[in-house]
Amino acid sequence: MTKKPSKPSNKKEKKPPKGLDDTALWGHVAASIEPLDERHKNLLKVAGDGTAPASSPVSQKKRTFFPPLKAPGDAKPPPKKRPVLQDLDHGTSIGVDKSTATRLKKGRQPIEGRLDLHGMIQSEAHPALDAFIENAYRSGKRAVLVITGKGTKLDGSVGVLRQAVPRWLNLPPNRPRILAFSHATAKDGGEGALYVLLKRKR
Repeated sequence: MTKKPSKPSNKKEKKPPKGLDDTALWGHVAASIEPLDERHKNLLKVAGDGTAPASSPVSQKKRTFFPPLKAPGDAKPPPKKRPVLQDLDHGTSIGVDKSTATRLKKGRQPIEGRLDLHGMIQSEAHPALDAFIENAYRSGKRAVLVITGKGTKLDGSVGVLRQAVPRWLNLPPNRPRILAFSHATAKDGGEGALYVLLKRKR
């Protein structure tokens, strides 16, 4: 079926009057434009060779990648900071009930382990003390005795180990395992020995 040739339009194109400036000329052209009907809306324009027109430079740009948002439950809570432990001294009993502290000071707490550092030098005594406290703690022992020796000198000063052992007990890894320490009674060495109360193993 052949299409009938379309009839030439009777409308004559209006020629713009002479002597108009650019603004007036554009107004004249715009007034003669007719809007497309419904059939011509949203149609893809095809180039003369039958291919779709090239995409605009904006569409060819690489898209920015945004990682997926994590659900609130996926975030790991920050690690809890360990509380700073207060240094212990002879007779102090932080976190120990009064009756237990009294039994320790008076030598009534059963002694479950004993370490004699008397005669050792510091380089030998310090690791020996650390190993002894660790083994006693892991074994579930509660009270142990550490013998330092009095080491009293002619000038009235005390021995090196007698001064050093309380300091070593306040250092890691010993301090987190210890509740209290105190001078021993005379029968267990007096000021030349220490009762050490250990925490219960968790």
